[in-house]
Formats: sequence, C-alpha cells, structure tokens
Amino acid sequence: MYKMWIIGHGVGADGVAAVNIIVPIYQIVSGIGLMIGAGCSVVTSVHLSRQNIKTARINISQAIYFSTAIMLLLAAFVYSFPTLTAQYLGASNTLMPQVLDYMMWIMPCFIMEMWSLIGLFIIRLDGSPRYAMWCNIIPSVANAILDWLFIFPLGMGVKGAAIATALSISLGGIMALVYLLFFARTLHIVPLKVSRKSMMLACRNIGYQCKIGFSTLFGELSLGVLVFIGNLVFMHFLSDAGVGAFGIACYYTPFFFMVGNAIAQSAQPIISYNYGVSRWKEIREIRHLLLLTSFIVGCIVAALFLLMPESLVALFVDTSSDAGRIAVNGFPYFATGVVFFIINVAVIGYYQSIENIRIATTLVFLRGLVFLVPCFIFLPQLLGENGIWLAMPLTEILTTAVIVLFSVWRNIKCRHITQ
Repeated sequence: MYKMWIIGHGVGADGVAAVNIIVPIYQIVSGIGLMIGAGCSVVTSVHLSRQNIKTARINISQAIYFSTAIMLLLAAFVYSFPTLTAQYLGASNTLMPQVLDYMMWIMPCFIMEMWSLIGLFIIRLDGSPRYAMWCNIIPSVANAILDWLFIFPLGMGVKGAAIATALSISLGGIMALVYLLFFARTLHIVPLKVSRKSMMLACRNIGYQCKIGFSTLFGELSLGVLVFIGNLVFMHFLSDAGVGAFGIACYYTPFFFMVGNAIAQSAQPIISYNYGVSRWKEIREIRHLLLLTSFIVGCIVAALFLLMPESLVALFVDTSSDAGRIAVNGFPYFATGVVFFIINVAVIGYYQSIENIRIATTLVFLRGLVFLVPCFIFLPQLLGENGIWLAMPLTEILTTAVIVLFSVWRNIKCRHITQ
C-alpha cells in the first residue's frame, strides 16, 4: 500500500493503473509459492509429528529446487514475449510503456520471492518465528526507503518502483535461503539424488505438496482473476481512470488476503501437528479461535473502508482526480465483502491444514470463478458503476453461505451417525 502511495503521488493515476496491470503475474507467482509452501508445511508437520526428520528435510529441499525451476521458466517466457504478455493482461496503448517498464524489471526477483514464500513456512515450522518476522520486516523497510529514493529524488517513475521492489524481495529471499542452508535447527536444505528413482519420488512428493496447497494457488489466482476481469470491466465502463481507481482497491485486497492467510498460517502448524496425532479436541478449539479472530479483524478492517474512504484513497491519489473520485464512491460498496473475504481465506487454510483438499479446492473454485465471473458480468448491467464494486462482496458472501450450509449439513449427518 505504501508503494501505491508513492506511485500515486510520484507518478500519478496512470502509474497506479500500469502497476495494477502487472498484478496478475505477481498473483500467479505468489500463488505458486504459497501452494508449494502450504503443501510442504503440512506434509513436513505430519512427518515431524511422527519423527521422520530425514523425510521432512527431503520434502522441503524438493520444494525449494522445484519452485526455482518453475520461476526460471516463467521469466524466460515473459522476456521472450513482453508486449504480447502486457496486451493479454489488458494494457492499453497509453499504459503500455509504463507496464513494460515495470514488468521487465520486476521479473528477475521472482526466483527469490519463491525462496521467501516457501522459506517462511519452513522457518516458522523450524521454531524460528522471530527470524521469519524479520524476513518480512527488513525487506519491507528497504522497499519503503528505495521506493522513495528511486521515485522522488531520482525521478525514475514506475521503473524505479520495480527496481525497489526487486531489490527488497531479493533481500528477503536471500535471508530465508541463508537460514535454511546454514542456521536451521532441524529443517535445513539437503542435496538431492539425481537417479531416476529419486526423481520419480521427488515428482511424487512435489505432486502431493501441490495437491494439498492447490487451494492456496487457486486463492491467489482468484485474486488475479479479480484484478484481471476488474481491469477489463473498469476499462470498458470508465476507461483508464476506472482502472486507476480499481488499482487502489486492488492494492488493499492483498492486505485482506494476507490478514486471512496470516491467521490460517499461524494456526496451520498447530492444527497439522495435532492432526498428525489425531488430537481432535485441540483441533476444534483452534478452529473456533481461528473463526473468531477472522471475524473480529475483518470487522475492524471493513469499518475503516466504510468510514474513511477519502483518507484511504488520498494515500494514493488526489481525491479530486477522476480516479480518486471513482475510488471514494466505490470503497464503501467494496468494503461490504471484507469480513467474508477474510473468513473465507482462513477457513480454506483450516481445511488445508487437515489435508481436506477437496473441500478447500471447491471453496476456492467457487469464489475464484463460479461466483466471481458472473458477478462481474451481470452486476454492472443491473447496477451500473456500483455493481462493479459489489462483484467481490457478493462473491465472498455467497462463498461464506456455502461454508455455513456445508457445516450445518455435516453436523446433521454426524448426529445421525452417532444415533
């Protein structure tokens, strides 16, 4: 969010819109990292609860190596077809130069982003949550300083923002990798065998990790779908100014996701460990705390958007501009979905933690495609500009309704079985 404030005031609404065009790529990268990290964390937690230390180390090493290879392939594709990639992401001719500036400088850091995303799961599981916290804090502070330096004193525009982000992400990834290589208590990276049998086993392990974490990937992709479709709809109805306004909302949306995901990740090692040894009472207690925390935090965040839209928009652009005016009018509508958004992310994380992949994936599929796309298509036709802002809230409300109905059905089924 600080970055968008810097870009909004240092570059303008077009800069915000250009960066927002690239968000789907970041969501894909983040989704892959969180998918592998979440799956690896669950598998490793279960192995640790059963004292399979060697197997746990092999699993985390395979996760790091595999994610690095995937990012190298993605970067190669984007560098081979930069303009085509930007066009498919929805860049207009006006925004194209700034979109390319940002995209070409941000891509190299995504390898280190993988190390950071997966590494933080492992570092917390290794019993070093304080170091994991510093792996977040230090790059964030560095990014804030470098954003200001490159955009204001040096006047480098969105290119400067991209370089600042790339450097700070790289710093976090290197911090995580150094810990896993040299300072880990139990879960350090080990060399992998390159025999045919070892590669087959590695593919199997990575496949299972991805299967467990797939709902997390889909969750990040749903954010990417939200941004991508939202950009197209806003561009259609409100042109570049609409994309700029939506870009401001989209830079708050990952904050909602991070809140829900942080709650889920905090509970995940405890839930997975107790799941590994079948302590169901403890799991129910943690689930209750997870839901309560999600609801309270969600209400606080939603209240800020309902009561202070001008202040939140003013952090990024002038509220008297076209983009600022559209965002101020739309934020209260957008805020109605925040509580449900955070609860849904936390609940999906809970189901991942107990290896209930089918339910977690179904919920993400509902909120990422089944509900979201029709809402974006039909609500603007019915309600105009306000309908675009209400697409996300209605999607999350419908997903929460499905969760409630499923829980009621499952409780009724369990009572019949016990009787």
